[in-house]
Amino acid sequence: MSWELRAEHLADLARGATLLGTGGGGDPYIGRRLVERVLGDGAITILDPDEVADDLFVIPTAQMGAPTVMVEKIPAGTEPTLALRTLEKHLGRTADATMPIECGGINSMIPLVVAAETGLPVVDADGMGRAFPELSMETFAVYGVHGSPLALAGERGETVVIDTGDDDRQMEWLARAVTIRLGGVGHIAEYAMSGADVRRTAVPRTLSMALRLGTAIREARETKRSPFEAIAETLSTTLYPHVRELFVGKVHDVERRTTDGFAKGAARVAAADGGSELELRFQNENLTAHVDGRLVAIVPDLICVLDAETAEPITTEGLRYGQRVRVIGISTPDMMRTPEALAAFGPNAFGIDEAFVPVEQAVEGRATTSVG
Repeated sequence: MSWELRAEHLADLARGATLLGTGGGGDPYIGRRLVERVLGDGAITILDPDEVADDLFVIPTAQMGAPTVMVEKIPAGTEPTLALRTLEKHLGRTADATMPIECGGINSMIPLVVAAETGLPVVDADGMGRAFPELSMETFAVYGVHGSPLALAGERGETVVIDTGDDDRQMEWLARAVTIRLGGVGHIAEYAMSGADVRRTAVPRTLSMALRLGTAIREARETKRSPFEAIAETLSTTLYPHVRELFVGKVHDVERRTTDGFAKGAARVAAADGGSELELRFQNENLTAHVDGRLVAIVPDLICVLDAETAEPITTEGLRYGQRVRVIGISTPDMMRTPEALAAFGPNAFGIDEAFVPVEQAVEGRATTSVG
């Protein structure tokens, strides 16, 4: 059912969304502060996707760019609504609601900024069920809704409309180039769709699930329970039922570069006894995890790096030498494991020459509920 989101929910929501963002989706602190500044004592209506009318007109909003840039180039806060208004003007139609395109520390928050400024409700769903680095990597696109036309806004009031018809990859390529020219960060409105399209193509209830996850982690800490067990318990009845521990150790090497509008690189985590090593590869988000050369998790399943004690999620731009971490794998929803979905955002879409193996098969029997 639909519900109201208030400022006191934002810290937990940001934490859970950052976990689901699998290392990407932008800085959670910045995203939360942007919403708090506009929301104040108000409330945002969150619409359950099963309750939206078929003809409801939804325009998702988001931030795009390299997460490493976003840490230093803080948004003005006006860009997302400007992108929405620009797309509305181009389409000649006013939005009835907005929605995230992905889970993430900042990209679960951007539609909330728009909602707080405009009074629009936010649909409790998104097009990735996690975070991906490219705009074409959406369940929306996989199941027949295309991103173009897209409106992009910069911090100084610049606006661009990109119309590539049904070619979502070309839309991504052009939007990425504009974002780079804007300094590495832009805000977008895209994938305009009906309420019927939302139910057919979106991953449902990811905002409410992120809030539940963030709350479960916090409450577990407060009651001296294992937050890792709380994560597994919370997800066990959702579309993400399988949680597996991949590795525990200390970050001993991070190689990261900002190129082509993405943060790309690798991180290595050493076991306490020095006998084993986990290697992560990422492009904004974590893409693969290998332990001593053996694949244990791969995109589109979620690979999440968490503080070893508190279970606070760590983004790829936040990885540092010396951090004690616990890395977990989470199964992605079935609609993201179909052949069509894997073609759009499976390993080959990132140039990875490895087949997709579900995390529950790659790591048999090492559920996080057994640790803590």
